Amino acid sequence: MNNLNPDNRSKVLGRSAAFSRGLRAAKRIAASVTGRQLALAAIVAAICSVSVAAVLTPPSGILSAPVFARASFADPTDLKFKVKGQSQEVTNVNNAQETVIQQIVIAPGGSTDWHSHPGPVVVLIKSGQMSFYDSDDPTCTVRTYSAGEAFIDSGQGHVHIARNESQSQNLEIWATYCDVPPGGAFRIDAPNPGNCSF
Repeated sequence: MNNLNPDNRSKVLGRSAAFSRGLRAAKRIAASVTGRQLALAAIVAAICSVSVAAVLTPPSGILSAPVFARASFADPTDLKFKVKGQSQEVTNVNNAQETVIQQIVIAPGGSTDWHSHPGPVVVLIKSGQMSFYDSDDPTCTVRTYSAGEAFIDSGQGHVHIARNESQSQNLEIWATYCDVPPGGAFRIDAPNPGNCSF
């Protein structure tokens, strides 16, 4: 800069000052656009969450649902559930996270609502009869489980609903949720898939 003549030096300084002002203005514009984009993103997220909440089916008739235990495996543990039936279903869990045990009592006519689980679930029917519906079944065929029976829900995004269709008896189930994120949810609400009339 010292090598420039006074006229050129003043032009360079003027351009430098103009560039600095332009840069500051561009930063302000970028900040306001970013702020607007963030505000727009927040509005869209709020609308989406309200829309999703509007289509979620609320549980009904849940009399109690205490969690009795929650623990992590002391050693790295892989789980494999192989259910033999009409079709052979295998559910694998590598390095299972937490396991949660819960008792759920559902009044006559009550239901869990449509939901899924992060990992597989071992379900025991202690009393009553549970009607189980699968979101993937276009015919909405019921699968019933009675007191003294157990089954495996594959979890991992499998959406379903459990209902107590009795008019007089409570349904009591015990669930052991496998591969739950540490401290996280063992149940994930889902919208009604529309394959059943209820």
